[in-house]
Amino acid sequence: MVVTSSKLNIRWEKLPDYFVLPDDPVDNISQPFIAAALSESLSLAHRIADTVLVTTNYGICATVNDRTVVKAPDWAFIPNVTAPRADIERSYTPYLDGDPPLIVMEFLSATAGGEYSIKATHPPGKWFYYETVLKVPYYVIFDPANAGIELYRLDDTDSYQLQLADDNHRYWIEEMALYLGVWEGWRDNRSGHWLRWWDPQGQLLLWGSELRQQAAKKVSEAVGKLLAMGLSAEQVADALNLPEATVTAMQSSN
Repeated sequence: MVVTSSKLNIRWEKLPDYFVLPDDPVDNISQPFIAAALSESLSLAHRIADTVLVTTNYGICATVNDRTVVKAPDWAFIPNVTAPRADIERSYTPYLDGDPPLIVMEFLSATAGGEYSIKATHPPGKWFYYETVLKVPYYVIFDPANAGIELYRLDDTDSYQLQLADDNHRYWIEEMALYLGVWEGWRDNRSGHWLRWWDPQGQLLLWGSELRQQAAKKVSEAVGKLLAMGLSAEQVADALNLPEATVTAMQSSN
């Protein structure tokens, strides 16, 4: 498939076998954790369908003016993949392997990574590539150090426009039916700022650790109520399908 746009000749071709993918180290120790946290809550909320591809530092490629271009955003969400997964282990080509990304994210670090680069010559800058070549609807630039988040949306002229947050300091991603925002707290031995998802009702999409804490709290509350009703530890254990020792320990801690 060939597309000519603004004097660009763009072809959607499989990455050549001889093409050497960059093997650069991650710029910041926090970046993989931020990306993993974004993906985990989506998965646990059953919002990653079988056709969806969620990527982290994974090559998304195109052939621009007869030269192969590969960019690996820190996080990306591709809504519909049509190629067999075995065919996209190394890289992904929009339109050839499925839809273009709906959203790409770059996490800032102390080392400048060209997140705002509109350089059109080879190799093109990230901004230019996402906006003009891939035409990704949403581009997010996040600075974990100061909780700065910028969300750009492609307008009718195929140009990125900075979006304003709502009253809760969140951004609505219509196609995902989710809000994106910044949350501060602890995860993966890191206290800091995280990108997180909220549903249309404003409920936070939880991580696994939070779901486990929530479940434990509910069990503890149920045990307390049954004990307060006069049931014995054995009876409570039977009612809630818990080991009696667990109920006794909860009883003692209260």
